[in-house]
Parts: sequence; structure tokens; C-alpha cells
Amino acid sequence: MVTSATLAVLAAIMPDLRLESTGGDSPTQVATTAALGAGAFGVLSALVWPLLVRALLLVPALVLGALVFFLNGSLLLVALSLTPHGRGEVTPATAVVIAAVMSAASSATSTALAVRDDAAYGRRLARLAGRRRHHADDPPLPTTPGTVFLQLDGVGHEVMRDALTGVPPVMPGVASWLDGTHRLAAWRTDWSSQTGASQLGILHGTNHDVPAFRWYEKETGQVMVCNRPSSAAELERRAVRRTGCGGLLVDGGASRGNLFTGGAAQSALVMSVAARRAKFTRSRSGYFAYFSDPANAVRTAWSFAAEVVREVGESTAARLRRDRPRVKRGGLYPLLRAFATVVERDVAVAAVIGDMLAGRAAVYADLVAYDEVAHHSGPRSRDARKVLARLDRSIRLIADSSRYAPRPYRIVLLSDHGQSAGETFESAYGTGLRELVRTGCGLTEPAGATRPRRPARRGGGAEARGAARTALRRPERGRRAAEEAECDGPPSEPVVLASGNLGLVTFPDIAGRATLEEVERRCPDLLPTLTAHPGIGFVLVRSATRGPVVLGACGSHELATGRVTGADPLAPFGPGAVAAVLRTDAFPHAADLMVNSSCDQATGRVHAFEEQAGSHGGLGGPQTDPFLLHPADLPLPPHPLLGAEAVHRLFHGWLAAPPEAEAPRSGTARPVPVPQDAADSGTCPRPAPLLSPRCPAEDAPPPLAVHPGPFSPAE
Repeated sequence: MVTSATLAVLAAIMPDLRLESTGGDSPTQVATTAALGAGAFGVLSALVWPLLVRALLLVPALVLGALVFFLNGSLLLVALSLTPHGRGEVTPATAVVIAAVMSAASSATSTALAVRDDAAYGRRLARLAGRRRHHADDPPLPTTPGTVFLQLDGVGHEVMRDALTGVPPVMPGVASWLDGTHRLAAWRTDWSSQTGASQLGILHGTNHDVPAFRWYEKETGQVMVCNRPSSAAELERRAVRRTGCGGLLVDGGASRGNLFTGGAAQSALVMSVAARRAKFTRSRSGYFAYFSDPANAVRTAWSFAAEVVREVGESTAARLRRDRPRVKRGGLYPLLRAFATVVERDVAVAAVIGDMLAGRAAVYADLVAYDEVAHHSGPRSRDARKVLARLDRSIRLIADSSRYAPRPYRIVLLSDHGQSAGETFESAYGTGLRELVRTGCGLTEPAGATRPRRPARRGGGAEARGAARTALRRPERGRRAAEEAECDGPPSEPVVLASGNLGLVTFPDIAGRATLEEVERRCPDLLPTLTAHPGIGFVLVRSATRGPVVLGACGSHELATGRVTGADPLAPFGPGAVAAVLRTDAFPHAADLMVNSSCDQATGRVHAFEEQAGSHGGLGGPQTDPFLLHPADLPLPPHPLLGAEAVHRLFHGWLAAPPEAEAPRSGTARPVPVPQDAADSGTCPRPAPLLSPRCPAEDAPPPLAVHPGPFSPAE
């Protein structure tokens, strides 16, 4: 009825749309024609649309989103042509607009009608996920609880705590869980505090030999980048080979929007799967599941456009306020932000709901919206807080949908790292890390010489940028060091790469890891230039005689013996810094020089070697303290969680341990008790033990009681 009325109103105000004969018709006849046209459009959308989307699944996902309007318009043209006596007539251009308005009106009406009707709301969620009917010959529905892991990318422990306890709270839905059934805790990342290392460790049990977000491998002459499909696939293969098992999700799990599969049989929007050219449709199956509903496609398209406008307004306001730190937010960034905060979010949420309604045992999904915005606006900016508020609504939708699932669900929220604010290295000191390294190597150009290409300004949102390129099916770039590091000099020149406030310097022509003595012979001024710079906190280098050595402006720290000369350069980075740096030094692909920016102990501010207002990737500030919000009955070990591998062991114990009692079937995801000794057991068999050093117990923050409150469809 609403779509019929919408069509009739549009016919009255748009000259290119006609619903009556040339001689005119009565209002009743016009209404009948509108109803017939709207009905035909609805039938075609229900029957033909899914076939069209599946046929066009070979098209890049974002192109498919743009085609939504034209396909909808084509269906409307066909629908109006079916009206009797040729009363329905519209121009193709107008059909596109009218179809979009009708779909939006239908979506808004169905949502409004179902807002207080649990049964209607459940049917809407079931249709969204494409749940099939249960037949008599189907296996029995599971009664043991499933687990949903929702990763809020880049949300640090302090940011999450403030979002839950502020007045008013930024995330009121999650904050309403505060009555004891959930708890908020922190865990500590490895030195490489970024999604690639953390998520590989969590999903596959090891992040060995992942020294940074991007690094150079001398034996192949290529740069590995965690969000590149071929690199992600190779890292997953290495992890499976090292641990001897498929991953956290190998038993009936699903991976959504991640860099790695975790061994899940069901994977959508996963970077490592996108490298499988023969199965590329599988990596984008989430787009089909979502865009097969034209109302979803139109709603997301409108939200996408609104997010672009919102970013333009927010960046203009930040510039007028002279916010600091500030990075450039022009070019394609508004589109990239809208993709991360709208398209990826909506598709991932729909996929998770579908997994729950299908009764999958475990689901791990990554929501990258906050990380993308915080990179450009800052981790505590008002722009980032608004994103958290919108994520809160998505979490509430997922929690509410559990009441329609065939099994109870436990919901675990976590992050892979935090973010540290601060001026970029180049903005603060007028030079980039690459220029500083070249100066220390005596590679400055003589007068009149052609200046080499400047390094590309790397904005934030590496995860979202990689996902967008994969959705567009763009070819990989930057495999060679000359492309990734923007260095087209001779092989003797060092390759300089950046991962947030962690820099990597590699000499390609030196076989194996370059030693301290070799670096001093080749470039005697390089290490003094780096360590004396106020923006550099410390430099890790391997000595042929003393082993791994950390150098600072006023002292050194020999990691093998613990001997400290002068001021300890690792002291400003906390008690866990020594163990984290020593572990990374043992990686086969650790760079010749690992350079960490300085950190203000009072504010936690660091200097990113990339163009980022909020950064992560190294040590210093909140970036190494992500959060874990878990049901209280899923126990934590008595010691603090140090490293992503420790989180994997914890999660594996939760999934492997049988529940003591069946969880109650209700609208919320209720926690189920797990034996205490299961928290550290049940990990995949490994050819060698993977141990994480423990940090002092006093570093663990006090827990915060949280629980999943009852969310009604009205809320």
C-alpha cells in the first residue's frame, strides 16, 4: 500500500512518469494502475533481483552497489510496461530515481511496522540472513551455546572504558550491560601493535615473524604487507604450518571482514581468501548476501552518501577549529571512510546475524569503522566518538537477533590494538624518517642533482584501504621495495618502511641480518643520527658480539645479558617493552634496524612515521592496550594477557570447554560457565611451545562489570 501510494504521488509531481491513459483516468483507475505497477515491481524484485545480483557477482562489489540504482530502475520499467492498456510510462532516467524512492519508502515502512512486533522483527532478520525452513529430516538444532567475537578495530582500553562510564555514555547499549555478567579488561599487544600481528595471533595461535605491518624480505626482494591478499594468504599458510592446526574457527566457525580465516569453512570479506583467484567469489559472498535485498542496497547507498557529506563537514569544522594534530583528509578519503564506516559495517553485521540464525558454533567479525576515523581525526576526537555511538547500535542489533537463533549465543567484544595520538614525525620535525636515514648514510644529493621521489603520504585506514581495493578487484601494488618504499635508487641504498610509529630500515645488498658492526662500517653516522634525534625513542640492532642491543640518546640496553649503560632507552615504554623487543629480535625477518619513535610519558603521545593523527604499530601510549569485554562466567587466567597468542589460548579454551549448564534461551546472549582450568588449555598442537612472557600483575587494570541487557526491537 505504501509503495503504491508513493508511486501515485510521484506520478502527480514528476512530469516524466505517467499512470493514466492519454485521455485521462479517474482517481480510482490511477490508484489501481499504481497498485498494479507497485505489485509488479515488488514481484520482480523478489524473484528476479537475487538472480541478477548472483549473475553480477563477478562485478567488483562497489560497482555492484552503484549498479543497484540502474537495475532497480530497469525492473521498474518492466513493471510499468505490464500495466494494462499501456497506462504506465516513464523515462529511463526518471525510473532510476523513482525505484530508489520506492525502495527507501518500503524499507522505512517495514522497519516502522515491525518496531514493536517481535514476530515481524524476527521474520525481517530471518529474511535478511536468508534462513531456510527447518525440515523433519534435518539434523537436530544445537543446544550448546555459540560464541560471537566482535572486534572493534583500534578501540583502546581507556577509550572503551570512558565510552561505557561517561555521563552520558557514548555507547549506551553496551554500557547498559553493567550489572556483573560481563567484565571489561585490558590485554597487551606485542611490539607490532597492529591488526595483522594481533589478528593472526588471535585466530591462528601464532604471529611469529610478523615484525610490523609491512616489512622487506631479502630472499625474495619483496615487501610483505598484512592487508595485501597475497601477503595475508602467505602469512596464514606460515601460521598453519607452524602451529599444525587450522585455527580458532576450524570447527564450524565463520570469519567475516577479517584479514585471515582462522580456519573457518565459511569466510566472507576475508583478505587471505581474496588471493585465491579460483575461489574469489567466496571472499565476496557477504556482498551478495547483503545486496540481494534491494532495500538494503538502497539504504546503504543513502547512508554512504550521507557519510561522505558528514566527513566533508567534520573535516571543515576541524580545520576551522585548528585542531591538532591534523592530517590531510581530502582526495578519496571521504569515499574510503564511507566504505569502512557504512558498507563494511552493514555487510559484516548482516553476515554475523545470518551466521547466528544459521546456528554456527563460532563467529569472528572485524568492524574497522573506528580505526579508520581515528587515524585521521584522532582516537579521542568527537568524530571518533560519533562512530562509537553508531557501532553501539550495530552491536545492539546483533545482540537482539540472538533471540531468533536456533541456539543461545555468548557475545565477546574485543579490540586488536589501541591508538596513540600525536603529531606526525614529519610535521613535528620537518623531515621524514627516510630523509633522516639518507642523511645518516651520507646520501644527500649534491646541488643541482635531481631530488628523488618523496615517499607517498600514507594515510590511515590500511585495513579499510586494502578491503576497498579488494572489493574493487584492483591489482596489488607495492610488492617490490622500490614501489612500496618509493625508493628507486641502487640496491645499496636502504629500504625504509613505516608501520605507525615503528620504522624499519633494511640494507638489501647485505645478506642476512646486518650487524651493528657492519652498519657502523658502512654508515658511521647513521646510528648516531637516529639515536640523537628527539623524535626517536630507541633503535634495535643486532651486534655480532653482544647480541641484540637497544640504542638510545643517552644509553644502551643489551637484551641478551640485561646490561644497561647510561639511561635505559626502553624504560619510558613500560615493564613489558624488554620482552616484546627481545621476542621480535628473534624473528627471521626482523629489519636490520628497528626504529621506534619517542613517547611522551605524561601524555602517551607518539610520532607516526606515516600521515596519521592517531597511529599504532609500535610501542608507546595507549596503542598497546586493547580491551576485552567478556561474559563473567568465561574466566580469565590469573595472570595478565600478554600478546595475541595468549588471547588465542584463552579463546580456544572457551570454545573447547563444555558448558556446565545450558544457557537460557532468551533475547540476550547469556554467558555460560566454563571451568577455570580450561582458560589456558585446549590449544592446537604445536611442534614447539609458543610462550609469552608475563608482565607484572600490578599492570593489570581493575575489571569493570558489564552485562548484556535486554534489548527489545523498540530500543
